[in-house]
Formats: sequence, C-alpha cells, structure tokens
Amino acid sequence: MNHDGRPVDAGGGTLTIGIDIGGTKIAAAVVDETGAILRRDRRPTSAAQPRAIEDSVVEMVRDLSEGLTIAAVGIAAAGFIDASQSVVYYAPNIDWRHEPLREKLEARLRKPTVIDNDANAAGWAEFRFGAGRDVTDMVMLTLGTGVGGAIVAGGRLFRGGFGAGGELGHLRLVPGGMPCGCGARGCFEQYASGRALHRIADELADAGGIGAGLAAQREQHGTLGAAQISELIRAADPGALAALGQIGSAVGQACASIGAVLDPQMFVVGGGVAAAGDRLLEVVRAQYLDVLPARGFHPQPEFRIAHFVNDAGVVGAADLARLPLATGSLVG
Repeated sequence: MNHDGRPVDAGGGTLTIGIDIGGTKIAAAVVDETGAILRRDRRPTSAAQPRAIEDSVVEMVRDLSEGLTIAAVGIAAAGFIDASQSVVYYAPNIDWRHEPLREKLEARLRKPTVIDNDANAAGWAEFRFGAGRDVTDMVMLTLGTGVGGAIVAGGRLFRGGFGAGGELGHLRLVPGGMPCGCGARGCFEQYASGRALHRIADELADAGGIGAGLAAQREQHGTLGAAQISELIRAADPGALAALGQIGSAVGQACASIGAVLDPQMFVVGGGVAAAGDRLLEVVRAQYLDVLPARGFHPQPEFRIAHFVNDAGVVGAADLARLPLATGSLVG
C-alpha cells in the first residue's frame, strides 16, 4: 500500500516505454517509475498500413532504448482491446480488425508488451500520477474529437468481461438524438465533444451569435475552430460561453448517471475542451447536482481538470506495461 492507503499496482526501479498510436501520429516516451518522461519521439501514422505502424513502433523502441535497459513496452490505441490486452478487436481510425498486435510486436521487440485503449491509458496516468492520485475510485472523461472514458474502481482499471468496458462516450444521452459514428443515435459524445462544441458555436453564430464576437469570428473564419472558440471563451464572449454551457450541461448529466452506478470519488475531465478549465467545471458541477439522486444525503465527488495534456497516453501506457512485472498478471 502507498502513503494514502491505495493498492500499489506498479513495480519500481524500472524503465518502460509507452507508445500512443493515434490516427495521425505515434507518440512514444521512456518513462520512469515516478511517471517522469526521460526521452520522447513522435512520428506520423500510416493509418491504412498496419505493417508500417508496426515498423514505426519497432524503430521508435529501438531508438529510445539506446544505452538504456527497457523492461517492457505499453501500447495505447483508440479502439476495442480484448481482456488479455493482446488483440485489437476494432480500431476506428486504423485498419485493425481482430489484430493480434501484442503477439506481433512481442515477436519483433523481444520485450513484454501490453496493449490497452488510449482512454484507459490516459485515465491510468491521471490516477497514478495526476489529478486522481489521492483517490481509489475515479472516472475520467476525455472531451476531444469524440469522448473517451476510463474507470478506476478500488485502485484497479476497469475493463469489463470482454475488455471493452468504459466506453462512456457512447452512453445514450438523448433517445433518438443525433446520429453517432458508432451507428447509434443520441450518444453522449455527440453533445459533449470538441466536435460538438464547434457545431454548437457555429449554430449560435449563424443565429445571431448571442453577442458580436461569435458571429464576427464565424464570418471571418468560416467554421469556428478550436483556437477561435478558446479565444472567445477566455474573453467571456456570451455566445462562446453559451456553447460551452451546453457542453458542460451534457457532461454534468452524464456524470450524474455514471455516478449513480459507480459512485466515484472524483471525475477528471481532459481533452481539448477541458482547456476551458473552471468555466467548464462550474457548469458541470451545477448540472450534476441538479439531477443527482438523493441530493444532500450523499457525499459529492470532486471535479478536476486533468493534469496531463498530450503526455497522458504515453505515461499511462508505460505504467501499465510496468504493472505485470510487479503483479505477474496482465489484469490491472
């Protein structure tokens, strides 16, 4: 047990490499047992060429390992990963379908390798070294292009019976609502992602902007990008704050439903939308309390912005790779 009574789920004194494979880039880093990055690398992703991705991973591990003893490699990837952290069932942005990625990489790297969902890796980084390091039960939501989720319960990363648990972005928030890329309608991520923020801001601008700033930026730039929206939020533009309010309301509603099932001590919010900081969390907290069952009779969870930004995936993947070295099991 560590100083706050939580289970210690990672070995010490070893260096591991974490690799975060996205649709457009691969990030990699050597990470020590404290979560500190010692070396890093970044390369473009050949999304339509899985073999090219494998080649890049092998080259990155080789280059980062020079002069060091690397104990294991952790891979974070967007998609459904099986419970043994070995096979990618499906990846939305890469041509992986029932891909035995761990087997292929271990054969080439000759090092213990684990595969995990990128949101799980990011959530684990926050739990071990970031915003959630002082609790045992935590939920992380990453509000990026879509919405990712990670659940830590009793100090352990929750993956579900088949390994694909924690897909919180696909909770049904609005029955019969907007179509989602997953094939369903009304999914949470259609109302709380960065893409949703852009859509809502564009709609408000076209309807008059609720203030001059939003409409002026829309006229100047066409569709509003993240930079324009962030600038307007920092300037307290009424239209931008209204768009952010809709996002925060959706997050608060979803957190209330998640909280009713999981009862976490903390919600950690990351991703590009989380750059709004307390402006976002104020709305999330208010909406959460508005729909919380038995309000006033139940301890309230904390809401925090994620500590890590772009490094969460590599730090979490590296630590998840270290975990079996201490426990003798791939189940975190």
